[in-house]
Amino acid sequence: MHLEDADAIERAGGQAVLTRPDHPSGSDRVFEAVQHLDPEGTYDAVINIQGDLPTIAPEAVRAVFAPLANPQVDIATLAVEISIPDERRNPNVVKVAVVFPPGGRVARAHYFSRAPVPWPGAEDSGPLYHHIGLYAFRRAALERFVALPPSPLEGRERLEQLRAIEAGMRIDVALVDTVPLGVDTPADLDRARALMAQSSD
Repeated sequence: MHLEDADAIERAGGQAVLTRPDHPSGSDRVFEAVQHLDPEGTYDAVINIQGDLPTIAPEAVRAVFAPLANPQVDIATLAVEISIPDERRNPNVVKVAVVFPPGGRVARAHYFSRAPVPWPGAEDSGPLYHHIGLYAFRRAALERFVALPPSPLEGRERLEQLRAIEAGMRIDVALVDTVPLGVDTPADLDRARALMAQSSD
């Protein structure tokens, strides 16, 4: 977080924490902020909402808590069914291997990849899911996660959630209906500003 971001948050009535600039991941930054804001451990769950998802719906933020109803779940996240064929093979669209039960909207994540999972020959036999990078951690799980060293699959896929899976931690996924706009380019930022201006009218 930059000083300008902190000022904007505080002007809006929020509380901002400027973390060290040398953290290797957003999860490490969240852990430092939580230690600062809640040193007594009052809260047992923490949501990491990335700043590059400015249009995420409040319903999606609420949905990420659903998997934590199961005490065996360490980390919760979100996914949406891929409906645009080109996204199946786009490495910038992270996929999660998950099987939702009939009528169910929460299931365990088996793997995350930039490649199509399950394998491309199986695409017609079932849906593929786009992973949305919003996480809810149990407090103890976040502390354990940031203490883990980077893992081999994490390095190959460039996906830090694989560090948790390789360490035996359980990640469950809540299914939502829409993908929030991710801001990765100046054009994305212009589009996000336009969408947010429309919603405030």
